[in-house]
Amino acid sequence: MNGSIVPWLLLAISTISIFSDVAMASASSQCLGVDQRSLLLELRNSLVFDSYVSSKLVHWDQGADSWSGVTCEDGLMVGLDLSKESISGGIDDSLNLAFNNFNATTIPSGLANLSRVAYLNLSYAGFTGHIPTKLSRLTKLRTLDLPDKATSLIGDLGELRELYLDGVDVFAEGSEWCDILSSSVPKLEVLSMSYCSLSGPINASLMSLANLLVIQLDGNNLSSIVPRFLANFSSLKTLSLYDCDLQGEFPHEIFQVQTLQTLDLSSNELLQGSLPEFQENGSLQTLVLSFTNISGRLPDSIGNLKNLSRIELKRCGFDGNIPSSFTNLSQLSYLFSSNNFTGPIPSLNKSKNLIQIIMYNNSLIGQIDSTQWESLSSLLILDLQSNLLEGNIPSSLFTHPSIEELLLSNNQFSGQLKGSFDAPSHMLKALDLSNNNMGGELPTSIWELRGLNELFLSSNNFSGSFHINSIQQLRNLSILHLSYKRFSIDATNTASQASSFPELTLLHLASCQLMTLPQFLVNQSMLRFLDLSHNYIQGDIPRWIWTPKYLMNLNLSSNSFEDFETPLGNFSSTLVVVDLHSNMLRGNLPP
Repeated sequence: MNGSIVPWLLLAISTISIFSDVAMASASSQCLGVDQRSLLLELRNSLVFDSYVSSKLVHWDQGADSWSGVTCEDGLMVGLDLSKESISGGIDDSLNLAFNNFNATTIPSGLANLSRVAYLNLSYAGFTGHIPTKLSRLTKLRTLDLPDKATSLIGDLGELRELYLDGVDVFAEGSEWCDILSSSVPKLEVLSMSYCSLSGPINASLMSLANLLVIQLDGNNLSSIVPRFLANFSSLKTLSLYDCDLQGEFPHEIFQVQTLQTLDLSSNELLQGSLPEFQENGSLQTLVLSFTNISGRLPDSIGNLKNLSRIELKRCGFDGNIPSSFTNLSQLSYLFSSNNFTGPIPSLNKSKNLIQIIMYNNSLIGQIDSTQWESLSSLLILDLQSNLLEGNIPSSLFTHPSIEELLLSNNQFSGQLKGSFDAPSHMLKALDLSNNNMGGELPTSIWELRGLNELFLSSNNFSGSFHINSIQQLRNLSILHLSYKRFSIDATNTASQASSFPELTLLHLASCQLMTLPQFLVNQSMLRFLDLSHNYIQGDIPRWIWTPKYLMNLNLSSNSFEDFETPLGNFSSTLVVVDLHSNMLRGNLPP
């Protein structure tokens, strides 16, 4: 199907009333591709005519030389005239003009003549200005999705079930918008008014919309408490109040609405409260409380939320142990938490659908071998950074067939990596084991992780040595941290192979017993951060070291550099920090 014709087929439905006075010239069939002609025939066959014989559309045919009512430009249809066709049916369901470009024109008032339309979508279509008051004639309209640059909605839409005004600037003082909605759309089921410049408070008049299933008011400056009466919407499925500057105590009763499936209160830093006891067989599927001041302990009854698939608790105030009942959340797909949780991580063996486990910046303790990680076959991200976890890292994490990001830094893990990797079997893109107590020699198989973009091994007890040429195998590598370990890196004889190294943006090789500058750096034009400090590099600082186009931070401190290669050449315009202390440099810095 040719995408260029689809918007005009959608527009064609509205042209019956909107553009009835526009004369369109007939067009040669040569301007229409086979797929365009097929779509036009499909449109014609979907319409009902009172007098088909007199219709000019009867001559539309795949092999015809001219198609009445069709106008083309540059080989594509740009206009369609269906005026005076005595059409009596075929357009009584929907009109969708979304994601077109009507060049900031106003919404045609002629849309009001489509009296049988039940679904009208004008979002992201380039319309601007006021929404025509005549749209209130669309008494059968059940779903209305309006453009983000339209400025107001006026009129009584008594049969409307779904209203999408996301991004529309609604000019109403205080909670006047609540009063307007309660009197204009009494049968409303879906209210979506995100980023509409609404102010608070949420007025009790909204309670008259007793059929509400969805309330989405994200990104408005409500600056008020969350009213307790929202718990009275007995069929409410979605309540989304992200970034609304909410304050005060969040009502427990809303958490306990039995029909509620999605609750998003995130990015309301002044919102307080705690989680209540949850009843059995609750419907909650998504619970997002990140960046709020909701705090306390997770109730053991959270295990009653058998349908919970997503829980986000980033930077709230939760503490205490994670309840063992967490193991009952078999539908869990996304687990996000950065709080003050203590104690061990419960086994997640039953949560076979887990895709992301992100639990960094807590105070979790113990080992992580209670979960059979290989059974979580959909897991993509495991982030347990900055906890107090210890023991060996289960080898099943290194051979897991789906994990792309394994982030375990800033813990107390120990043991060795030797024999841990089965490189062909997994998809690792990011591996971070830095700031642990890992020891032993670094296995050569780590250089076979060909999909790696980021590798962090700094500040461990790894021993042994390897040649820096080994990283040539990691063709996708962008970030490499190998600083502060017990092994040494041989960086000799890399100049001839410089072009075969991956393009790095960040390279940290501090305290790696380097005796010479890695010459492959000459070709590293994308470098932003370079740290070669605390090594044994001698001689002159070469002029090429200053020139990577995006270089921001250069640390050559605590080496044995003696002078500068001159002339220095042009410094990178982005260079902010240069650290040369504790070398053997003498004299003044060359101009």
